[in-house]
Order: sequence, then structure tokens, then C-alpha cells
Amino acid sequence: MVGKLSKKIHIKKGDMVAVLRGKDVGKQGKVLHVFPDKNKAIVEGINFIKRHTRGNPQKAQQGGVITREAMIQASNLMFICPNCNQPSRLGRLILDDGSKVRTCKSCAEIVEKK
Repeated sequence: MVGKLSKKIHIKKGDMVAVLRGKDVGKQGKVLHVFPDKNKAIVEGINFIKRHTRGNPQKAQQGGVITREAMIQASNLMFICPNCNQPSRLGRLILDDGSKVRTCKSCAEIVEKK
């Protein structure tokens, strides 16, 4: 078998997204990490889970219940355009110099991270 191809995902690290489905529907947050091979992302303040951890005295690690963000399916997230502040779909545009940029479908503006 030849090497595994990576999937294309519509969001990037640092994007603002809105949650479309699930227990956190309607909330917004910043993407902290993207996993294209799993088609998932970790969003700040979204999809909290509790982990029960055991303490480790050798590492001076205290045990207890830790609350942190878990992965969420990328299809349940929608990009929020920084220009029009609306959840919108993304398009691709090839500029004259040959570079590809992402564009907002609702306001037709170029949206790239600065």
C-alpha cells in the first residue's frame, strides 16, 4: 500500500468558527488544533470533557478531575468571516501570481490569516 493521502479540511488553526450541531450549538470559538487525518479540530471553549487522572508523586503531578477541550467533528463547524462577522462557507481563488487564497462566499472578500 502506498502512503496515506491527507484529507482537505476547510478550517485552519487560528480561525474563528461557530458550532452547528451538538451540545454546544450556537457557540463560537477559536481553533486551537486541526487533525486533517481524523477530520476533527479542537476549539477553545467548546466540547469540554472531564478526565479523571491519578497523581504521580515522582513527577509532582496532582491527581483529580481535569476539565479540558476535546476534539469536535469538522463538519459540525462553520467558519466565521472576520470581514462580515457571519458564519459562511469558504471558496478558493487563484490570484495572478499563482497563489491560492480563501474567500468568503457571502461577502466575496479574501480571508487569510494576517
